[in-house]
Amino acid sequence: MTRDQRIGTAGPGRILIADDQPDVLEALRLLLKGEGYETVTAQTPERVLEIVRSDRPELLLMDLNYARDTTSGREGLGLLRSIRALDRTLPVIVLTGWASLDLAVECLRGGVSDFIQKPWDNAKLLATLRTHLGESRRLRESRRREAELAQQIEEAEEIQRGLLPRQVASVPGCRIAVSWKPSSALSGDYFDVLRFDPSRFGICIADVVGKGVPAALLMSNFQAMVQTIARGGESPSEVCGRLNSFVCGTVTSNKFITFFYALIDMEERTLRYSNAGHNPPILVRRDGSWMRLSEGGVVLGVLSDRRYSQGELDLSPGDRIVLYTDGVPEARNTSGEEFGEPRLLEMILQQSQLDPQELQDRILKSVTEFCGGSLQDDSTLIAIRVE
Repeated sequence: MTRDQRIGTAGPGRILIADDQPDVLEALRLLLKGEGYETVTAQTPERVLEIVRSDRPELLLMDLNYARDTTSGREGLGLLRSIRALDRTLPVIVLTGWASLDLAVECLRGGVSDFIQKPWDNAKLLATLRTHLGESRRLRESRRREAELAQQIEEAEEIQRGLLPRQVASVPGCRIAVSWKPSSALSGDYFDVLRFDPSRFGICIADVVGKGVPAALLMSNFQAMVQTIARGGESPSEVCGRLNSFVCGTVTSNKFITFFYALIDMEERTLRYSNAGHNPPILVRRDGSWMRLSEGGVVLGVLSDRRYSQGELDLSPGDRIVLYTDGVPEARNTSGEEFGEPRLLEMILQQSQLDPQELQDRILKSVTEFCGGSLQDDSTLIAIRVE
């Protein structure tokens, strides 16, 4: 059993006693044995390091001097540095009869937890051991849980990335570029490009309220439902209506999802869409005119009986469509100012003739520079050009 496993038990603990005097070692061993502690002893710094390295005690009770003719404590200070190189969290209590203020300060800087003066008081020594063992166990348990959580989040991040399209589906007649940037390990943003047949595809983008693990879990569940419902034969308004019923029936009242879904038919050159409270995508025509795709209804998860409308329009060569989540326009600079929808629209209109990938790269570069190098929220951006 490792020390990290032992710290969760209620037992007294395993203590390493280090002193160059055999009678001191024996007296301390008998005292601690009577209190139920398991002990191991060492008379030299080399043996101390060997035990710390291989046996991993829960606490070290040590003298600072190991040569009979020295009282400076320098050996002990050197030993402390070596111990901390092996284990930065092991509680160390110094037991010495030659304490000085300067030595005490150096010991504290070296990571000593407490001091016991020789000759010791049994009751005080035992109380000190119990205090530091308890603190050490709580700290190690907290760190164990943090490490376990970090591992779980890392695995969840890998799973979430695997659920998103690794490569955007190729659609004849369209060029598509996608960027998905979580603000932390896990994201509440979602996008997908669903290829139904050679000429028809669905494109969707969504944002769950909140961040982190709860948002990512809800989004993963929502993603699976989108792929179940959106099969190409349903209208965008029907897709939004069914998804709204699902969200209302499965999530708590303080959670909702913004969602945009479009069904694009490149043979007929049409786009049908429904917008459930999402940032309206921007359609820029080849002649420079533009419009927002806002037809639809409220966010998903608020009103279970809400019906959704849909918009329909023709597409022409040279048309551009830009979809994004709120992390893009709501990115803030150091003064708290948002990048903003007007600035984003201006960029899209001024550079709409660019290739989708280049347009996307320039927008995100500008947003990132505006907010000082890092986005505060999950950010997804999709750029589409009709050929």
